[in-house]
Amino acid sequence: MNGSPRKKQRTDVQESIVTVILGAQWGDEGKGKVVDLLATTADVVCRCQGGNNAGHTIVVDGIEYDFHLLPSGIIQPNVKSVIGNGVVIHLPQLFDEIEKNVKKGMKDWEQRLIISDRAHLVFDFHQAVDGLQEQEKNQKGQGLGTTKKGIGPTYSSKATRNGIRVGDLLGDFEKFREKFKTLVATYERMFPNLQVNIEDELVRYEKYAIKIKPLVYDTVSFLDKAIREGKKILVEGANAAMLDIDFGTYPYVTSSNCTVGGVCTGLGISPIRISTIVGVVKAYTTRVGDGPFPTELSNEIGDLMQERGGEIGVTTKRKRRCGWLDVFLLQYTNMINGYTAFCVTKLDILDTLKEVKIAVGYNLNGKRIHYMPSTASDLAKVECEYITLPGWEASTENVREFSDLPKNAQSYINKIEELVGVPIKWIGVGKGRESIIKIN
Repeated sequence: MNGSPRKKQRTDVQESIVTVILGAQWGDEGKGKVVDLLATTADVVCRCQGGNNAGHTIVVDGIEYDFHLLPSGIIQPNVKSVIGNGVVIHLPQLFDEIEKNVKKGMKDWEQRLIISDRAHLVFDFHQAVDGLQEQEKNQKGQGLGTTKKGIGPTYSSKATRNGIRVGDLLGDFEKFREKFKTLVATYERMFPNLQVNIEDELVRYEKYAIKIKPLVYDTVSFLDKAIREGKKILVEGANAAMLDIDFGTYPYVTSSNCTVGGVCTGLGISPIRISTIVGVVKAYTTRVGDGPFPTELSNEIGDLMQERGGEIGVTTKRKRRCGWLDVFLLQYTNMINGYTAFCVTKLDILDTLKEVKIAVGYNLNGKRIHYMPSTASDLAKVECEYITLPGWEASTENVREFSDLPKNAQSYINKIEELVGVPIKWIGVGKGRESIIKIN
């Protein structure tokens, strides 16, 4: 060392804003609506994980759009939409989804949709295997309530390194043919009843290769360039923290990381680029399918939440189980995700209740615990400690300012903020884009 001062490292990175939207509970919190709201000022909207097992509903000018694979920002005319490498893609579903939304008014999607060449493909036989595996589990009383969309088997193929990526489809088709046959043979050995018409599928995918080619790009370099140019990037997480394969209620989880770490691995974005992490929280709690649910209400209040909230899964069409808001759970998912802000949705669903409860602690085997149980069996045994707040028994649907909310509704929101320690920036009181209260 000669004692001379070190030169400051030069960088061409401008101040890019990368905002991440994540489900803070068991999914169905209304992430798509928040993405739609924030996408109006974004340059790029991304999906980073999951597949068509996700379901996001957007209502714009009275028109309801349902997205499963497409990023919700696709309906914004000036926004690029990226399907990242961490997503698993069923091409028939993708193009079916595009067609349905075009009929509802979605325009110019071809110029704005970008698909990673590293994303893995979901085939029909993956979906068939998903159903067969669930059938086997159900016979043993161990069903997981999977969506049967082939997501788990596709991620399994990815992990065992015999999966097929978008880039494989667009390369030498003879090599794709051999990979496809090998993958089918693997599953046929595992499931003798599985039937796949290989030649018909290959003809089908040869056509898909032509159809998808103009949309495919190296999304890692695309996003890096966007960041260096100071573009506003919005990342739309699918599923939710309690469905994360590592941190959720395993095995009643999805097959990907739907916490903040999945954003980095699913898009190739460095964690230091992420500036804002928004947790989306339903004003009560719901979950679809099986698995432990400490605050579940199997009574008339749960039925009221289900009916008033229209709690039917966008993807599964199954009724969602409903229960009180679980702050202990939110504190846990905040440990993992480090939320910088909350959006609380569906506050209006609680408008008719005389009182509302919030779970603030868990007791396991008669003792207060300060951690989230790692096993589903332990979580199923916890007893919740609640605080009770007075309801507001007044409509919030047309309220657009926080100060105009009924006082007891304000108290409910303030109590959530106080207990979790995360500022609440938005409150949803209806279906449409316009029915969100923004808190400065």
